[in-house]
Amino acid sequence: MTMHFLLSNDDGYQSPALAALAEMLAELGKVTVVAPDRDRSGASNSLTLDAPLHVKQDSRGFHYVNGTPTDCVHLAITGMLDEEPDMVISGINTGANLGDDVLYSGTVAAAMEGRFMGCPAIAFSLAGERQSDYKPAVRIARKIIESLMEKPLEDVLLNVNIPDIDYEQIKGMTVTRLGNRHKSEPVLEAFDPRGRKVYWVGPVGSEQDAGEGTDFHAIRSDKVSITPLQIDLTRHQSLKSLSTWIEGLD
Repeated sequence: MTMHFLLSNDDGYQSPALAALAEMLAELGKVTVVAPDRDRSGASNSLTLDAPLHVKQDSRGFHYVNGTPTDCVHLAITGMLDEEPDMVISGINTGANLGDDVLYSGTVAAAMEGRFMGCPAIAFSLAGERQSDYKPAVRIARKIIESLMEKPLEDVLLNVNIPDIDYEQIKGMTVTRLGNRHKSEPVLEAFDPRGRKVYWVGPVGSEQDAGEGTDFHAIRSDKVSITPLQIDLTRHQSLKSLSTWIEGLD
């Protein structure tokens, strides 16, 4: 049986990191690429509900959509493909998706939509400033994907961050939890050519909860961070205290 991969990202269909991952996946099975028509970083899990989605195809056979990463995966699985993929892969993102970043990340959202639709899903991100050579990240991605093909895990939704260093410098892989950042920096005020005030979203906050066991710590230690995620956002430990609190409202 040939493995069928659905590949998406949030950097857009022209991303060289997407192409590098697609080339590798083609050696493992069938690949269908459905990605945004432009950079949609920070789109999170948003769906386009106020406009139609158009699908186009480039010379490589990559499909590109005038929508978000979530749109791409949702559209592919619920209408575009004749059959559901065996695995949804998102990335490789050019930049880390660590800690609180997953709440905003279109890369993680594409994988999450795949898992929501019942498919094993992995988000890959390259953590660092170099962003010039994707071969080490592709090698790591291949190891992880091949392992899951041989020994499938239940309810797979993985957020994988790979340090942007030479393959030989990577000091292994480690399972991590999400760390946390301090709150974001203030917005940046500026003026457009007509003198009107505009705002740019400020930089992300610095690391706060970034000790051993977190994804931040793994990347600083030159290790690949593999974090299992879940779709259920319920804060289960608060259910009992909240039930007691709400009694006072009656």
